[in-house]
Amino acid sequence: MRRHGTSNIIISKTRTNCGRMASFLQIPDAEKGHDLNLFCVPKHYEDDLERVIIPHGIIMDRTERLARDIMQDMGGHHIVALCVLKGGYKFFADLLDYIKALNQNGDKSVPLTVDFIRLKSYCNDQSTNCVKVFGGDELSTLTGKNVLIVEDIVETGRTMQTLLSLLNGYNPKMVKVVSLLVKRTPKSLGYRPDYIGFEVPDKFLVGYALDYNEYFRDLSHICVLNEHGKEKYKV
Repeated sequence: MRRHGTSNIIISKTRTNCGRMASFLQIPDAEKGHDLNLFCVPKHYEDDLERVIIPHGIIMDRTERLARDIMQDMGGHHIVALCVLKGGYKFFADLLDYIKALNQNGDKSVPLTVDFIRLKSYCNDQSTNCVKVFGGDELSTLTGKNVLIVEDIVETGRTMQTLLSLLNGYNPKMVKVVSLLVKRTPKSLGYRPDYIGFEVPDKFLVGYALDYNEYFRDLSHICVLNEHGKEKYKV
């Protein structure tokens, strides 16, 4: 574990469920983030957010490195990238752009195809014990394939374990999981993805396609939602 420059962000490593060591940027609980006035934030959200916790530029830099790590591990195989909608779509699109750039400019390249699935486990700001899967009828096409699941955030791990259990029933050749965020929470079941962008505090985060009841997907930075925002957009 080592600190990144003069900030409170810490570079850490963890052992994933398949036994490999995954590096990630750890944002400590004491990290205060950045003042909203330093960034371009839509005016209709200004009263709903506490701070910017991960600026868009840092997200993009970290995503580019994740793409390189994925290609080093999976670059010898045809990859089927499975996007977990809706929150993962922005990370998915940017990650694939970087993978495509490596395909075009690197010494080796692999075929890359995409598929989509939608999972729902939230009501307002609370994760439920019920994970709903939409689009699972088409997963039979993944049989014998090398699958990269692209997720926005892993919290308890229950949602991803449900999806992995579902996928294993279709006998893919290989399954790897990349998640932009992993939340530190006492509710965690201990699941860790193969590739992790950032480990974040147990706060409700929005932006970069992470939503609260479908709002905040149009926010470029990842921010902490305040109580006013939770109440304003509560269903």
